[in-house]
Amino acid sequence: MTARSDGIPTLPLRDPAPGVMCLRTCLFAVLERGCVVPRSDSLVGVPQRRGRARRAGSLAVITLAAVALTGCGRASWSDGLLIEGVTEGAERVTRLWVGAWIAAIAVGVLVLGLLIWSITVYRRRDGDDELPEQLRYNIPIEVFYTVVPIFMVTVLFFYTARDEQVLLDTETQPDNIINVVGKRWSWDFNYVMDDVHESGTQARLTGEPGVEETLPTLYLVVGERTEFVLTARDVIHSFWVPQFLQKMDMVPGRVNKFQVVPTQTGTFQGKCAELCGAYHSNMLFNVRVVEQDEYDAHMQELADKGQTGLLGSDLNMEEIMENQTELLPEGIRP
Repeated sequence: MTARSDGIPTLPLRDPAPGVMCLRTCLFAVLERGCVVPRSDSLVGVPQRRGRARRAGSLAVITLAAVALTGCGRASWSDGLLIEGVTEGAERVTRLWVGAWIAAIAVGVLVLGLLIWSITVYRRRDGDDELPEQLRYNIPIEVFYTVVPIFMVTVLFFYTARDEQVLLDTETQPDNIINVVGKRWSWDFNYVMDDVHESGTQARLTGEPGVEETLPTLYLVVGERTEFVLTARDVIHSFWVPQFLQKMDMVPGRVNKFQVVPTQTGTFQGKCAELCGAYHSNMLFNVRVVEQDEYDAHMQELADKGQTGLLGSDLNMEEIMENQTELLPEGIRP
């Protein structure tokens, strides 16, 4: 830990993730190749073809940078460069994402093609001394420009609402229930069915190896349906595990829920996705998806440490709304 000149302590940041470093490298490469617009006085006497060549070179570098970024992580073109999901619902999110991009690219290509066609066919030619015929309006085209965008938005809304309804459905009986509590600036995990808990403390980002081992860790069983009951102790937070391809806000006084079924074991990073104060960036946690025997061993380990029982909502700064208390599991209700 270091201190500024005014005496306020500061924490050094961790090294950026490999993907961020790769993005930074690619952007620096683009800038060094001439993407920055030169001063106007430096253009005096420079042939137009040199300017076109520079723009073409910059475009090529940007294209290569975009291609290079695909190798910075596990994302692939077939998934729309979206990070690989590790839950049953992630495939649905990926399909929606890819479909939206396909539609957007198709519209973009069509509009760009029509624009280029209009510029080429109706450009001014030698000998054209008069303005072309001027039209105030064209009813068929105006109707077309109105109906088609409405249709596109309606289709996108339909598929989004359909998938959202499935992803947020909690009618299925879960195999496990975990109350995840956001607080400034860490996390509490109540394992409802095992009657144990883990209370996290703010991460100390020293920049040294081993920081991840000090973060609170959420344990899940692979292949089992887990229901997250999300609450907040103080301000608005957001529970986000990038590999779940799904996140949800945690609002003081309210209870939010969603379910996931992890499809592969491993350790994944989680974080708060809602700006919640000075040390928002320190609000980190791990998610460890394991087999049943390892999960049971961890629950026993928490019990042996004396972390039995559930941390109640009486620790919250704001009381749970009356119409929300029934959404809380027994043992957490006020």
